[in-house]
Amino acid sequence: MHMLIATSGVLDPDPVVDFTRHLLGQNGRVTLITVIEVPRAFLEDLHVSEGRGAASGDEQEQAVTGYLEERGRKIVEPIRSALESARIPSEIQFVEGNDTATAISETARTLDADIIVLGATRPIFNREAWESISARVMLESDRPVLVVPAPQRDDPHVKPREEVEQDVDVDRP
Repeated sequence: MHMLIATSGVLDPDPVVDFTRHLLGQNGRVTLITVIEVPRAFLEDLHVSEGRGAASGDEQEQAVTGYLEERGRKIVEPIRSALESARIPSEIQFVEGNDTATAISETARTLDADIIVLGATRPIFNREAWESISARVMLESDRPVLVVPAPQRDDPHVKPREEVEQDVDVDRP
């Protein structure tokens, strides 16, 4: 079994590790991804403001790669660390994309993942939830999707949603 775990930094690692352990089997593998919208115009402006002129194609791609790596590592770290602690090896990919749901579904298809695991930060049975990323992946993907609910609000170990960076919210339409 090949599991694709998609996170934006708010996915609770404990249930993900538990589900992974139960579903993976002995020969299974895990690919951990995050989808990042790269502000290419901003990176170009930054390059110019540093007095280096317009960036060449190679310089632009280096800036994009650096941005993906830096941002991506921060986002996947809690899940990566939890998987590693549970002795579950994982590959990591940072996916550039403007439409998170589509990027997750396409990555799952490209990697021939058997199942997609992602988080729900909204109640799943309200109108807004059907416009969420997790709901769109369930509708658009041709793969089974396991949606891990957000931790209970009264858990003292979980940050309130307001403290989580807004731009890494999995379920923002």
